[in-house]
Amino acid sequence: MLIAFASDYGLTDEFVGVCKAVMLGLAPDVRILDVSHEIPAHDVRAGALLLVRAVQYLPDDCVVVAVVDPGVGTPRRLVGVEVAGGVLLGPDNGLLAPAVAMAGGARSVVSLDNADYHLPAPGPTFAGRDVLAPAAGHLATGVPLAELGSPVDPSGLVPGLVSLPEVRDDGAIVGEVWWVDRFGNCQLNIDPDELRSGGAQPGARVEVQLSGGIRAARWVHTYADAKPSELVLLVDSYGLLALALDREPAATSLGLHAGSSVTLVPEGGAVDLAIGNGR
Repeated sequence: MLIAFASDYGLTDEFVGVCKAVMLGLAPDVRILDVSHEIPAHDVRAGALLLVRAVQYLPDDCVVVAVVDPGVGTPRRLVGVEVAGGVLLGPDNGLLAPAVAMAGGARSVVSLDNADYHLPAPGPTFAGRDVLAPAAGHLATGVPLAELGSPVDPSGLVPGLVSLPEVRDDGAIVGEVWWVDRFGNCQLNIDPDELRSGGAQPGARVEVQLSGGIRAARWVHTYADAKPSELVLLVDSYGLLALALDREPAATSLGLHAGSSVTLVPEGGAVDLAIGNGR
């Protein structure tokens, strides 16, 4: 059995180690995969996007423990969601919803409210240790999900906070930055087929409208196709469009961050690229 663990805990404090100790204390033979513990603090949206990128590559029968929980200690519920590939555990705050959809939807859902499967808690603010980690450990030993709490209607799960692009009548595609990776590449919430529908093809120039101005980007195959300081657009490893510079952080150069608005106009679209590339 594999437990995949993702959180906003970071690695400075003992939080991750303690949660893993609880899991291993209940299931000594379980393997634990650290997906990431550097999700920005309290950023449910970023956590949801990380999970939806990762869940499609996890093996079957995996238990996912996800903790980004700014409402910890409040009446918000913790849930276990059974999907085709295993079980996802986490707060019902939108964190799990996109990954559940990616996995084909919920087969069953329980509220993790059976105190028999919790650790005694000195206080209410460490649900990852006291509720989610024990739940993962018990599942790894063969305890059925239904034993961990009360059934929940899957339609009542809090939806994810993941935005979709808007294709305007003039052909412009209004999207946003979903993710900035450690190299400064900016993943957009725009599928390349949406750009193709606007008449653009690989090799073409695309106007990029940002809050700081207008830039021209060339649609290329990979990062190394970019000329020095040339802004490029490419299909990233998850199949979405990304803005990049070769060996430079595009996010820093363009002043972008997760959630920044980006509008793409295919060559020959509503706004003439001759306005300038902003360099």
